Amino acid sequence: MDPEHVSAHGRKRTQRPRRTHREVADELRARIRSGVLRPGQRMPTQARLADEFGVERAAVRQALRILQSEQLLTNVSKGAPATVAVDAERVLTGPAALPLPTTVALAPRIADAFAAEHVELDAVCLTSVSLTLAMGEPLRRIHAGRLKPAKVDVRVLLPSRNIDLAFPVPVEGRDGDGDPVHERWLAQRNAQGQVLRHNLLALRATHGIDVRVSFRALPFTPPVKLYLLNGAEALFAYYTLARREAQIDHESLETYDAQGIQSLLFAFARGAGPRDTAFVEQSRLWFDALWETISSELELTS
Repeated sequence: MDPEHVSAHGRKRTQRPRRTHREVADELRARIRSGVLRPGQRMPTQARLADEFGVERAAVRQALRILQSEQLLTNVSKGAPATVAVDAERVLTGPAALPLPTTVALAPRIADAFAAEHVELDAVCLTSVSLTLAMGEPLRRIHAGRLKPAKVDVRVLLPSRNIDLAFPVPVEGRDGDGDPVHERWLAQRNAQGQVLRHNLLALRATHGIDVRVSFRALPFTPPVKLYLLNGAEALFAYYTLARREAQIDHESLETYDAQGIQSLLFAFARGAGPRDTAFVEQSRLWFDALWETISSELELTS
């Protein structure tokens, strides 16, 4: 038995999953965004954070430096605890906000969009996992009585089931007609789309909101993801490929894939400047052109 995992009493300790410094940074950033860590508040000590996340102090320092580079923390050193920047909220949500991982940035932006009387949300993505997760925040606010749009229109463009995806794909290539990587992607695409549609359409019965959710299929693999919110904001991210190990049917398989939930999301707002405004307008034109021309009907079935 590894002595590192044996307690002083001789009993085996439960080994916690080791987090990366970026995962620690993501969690602390989320706490700042949600107000758990408030502007001007001192952070927990590095030793306390290391114990909480089950990492070495060096990983904590790397995470804190990331947040310092994003202007969310000040006084990051080996000594006294860091402090949440007094203007952290502006840094996170203002026009000059730095790009953040999709899991951090998408939910609050969509929730803000749901404050409109008529919500219009368009998305181009690979599976809609990030969108389905992000929709939890506006739904929570609606059920809490903090939001009540009168109408919600959602359009989602996803890759067709009938194409040879550029990714995810096996590193060794496809072997005949059977492709477990493609089948897993298809199952995920369908399941996430069904959950997204069900949760939104349920608002008709629970809150009397006029909801329409539409899906169409693309004849190509989108190399980027795009979210358009009420025609006023565009959120854009790249799918960055890497070699990853996937467990499919209890077997390990090397794949080329992207972790879309971790993709950095760049925000562009209409009225924030000529370039931002042009990006939002051109993104909307690009989406509408795809929707109305080369896309086709999409069924969220196996």
